Amino acid sequence: MIRQLSIFAENKKGAMFRITRALAEAGVNMNTLVTNDSEEYGIIRMLVSDTEHASEYLKAAGYMCHTDWVVATEIGDECGSLNTLLGVLDAANVNLDYLYVTYSGISRRPVAILRAADTLEIDSFLRSRGYNVLSSVE
Repeated sequence: MIRQLSIFAENKKGAMFRITRALAEAGVNMNTLVTNDSEEYGIIRMLVSDTEHASEYLKAAGYMCHTDWVVATEIGDECGSLNTLLGVLDAANVNLDYLYVTYSGISRRPVAILRAADTLEIDSFLRSRGYNVLSSVE
């Protein structure tokens, strides 16, 4: 499993610039980033090179953020691969909170990032089904 950084930020002009500038100042590399927004606030989810350092640095800069565990598993790079993974999880009655897809900097394959109530159980389940579950997407 991988630690994910979630940052809560006002949905204002320049917000992402200020966050990425702070991470650059902290020497933290962003490997994956996805944003979700509402009218007033947004959630920025990241996989970074040093989750704890990034979290501490951003909190000191006034941002509200937290870390949690996600499961990162490689999927095929052909049509239907994500659907196949979701079918396996559906058959096991797994309820996902959310997911997003990125690429592994090592294998250059698509990687599904999954968040659910019991990430440890999903990690173990996917491994038992032959999926390559990652500890890093660098």
